[in-house]
Amino acid sequence: MTSTPSHAAIGIGELASRTHCKPETVRYYEKIGLLPAAPRNEGNQRRYSEATVQRLMFVRHARDFGFSVEAVRELLDMADHPSQPCDQVDQLARRHLAEVESRIQRLMVLRDELKRTVAQCDGDSVAQCRIIEVLSDHRLCGHDAAHGGAEALR
Repeated sequence: MTSTPSHAAIGIGELASRTHCKPETVRYYEKIGLLPAAPRNEGNQRRYSEATVQRLMFVRHARDFGFSVEAVRELLDMADHPSQPCDQVDQLARRHLAEVESRIQRLMVLRDELKRTVAQCDGDSVAQCRIIEVLSDHRLCGHDAAHGGAEALR
């Protein structure tokens, strides 16, 4: 079996393998416009270029960083215009960082509440289980008074 030269078009299976992405995800990104529509060969199979491999790697890495599909779309648009100043990229990344930090804060509140609730459970019976009791009555959550109720965890 011969290897495919890097400049030759590749199939969806190889693209998926090289980018650690499922073929369904490749098709989805193509459908929503994050990847260009792939040309097809005589057998009607999609064929992808090295540029598409690089673009998909960018998309995957941005998604791994937690950027939304719309943010990835914006980043791709900016990356497609390399001579432009990067202030918009910086702004988008700073907004995303603020969202991540906010999410971390909410998760820390959730962690603390779960620790507190689990520590109060004596493990005797479900009828007397503190975890079930707290889940049944949100007013018993310790974070309510200090953090604005259920909204603190959203």
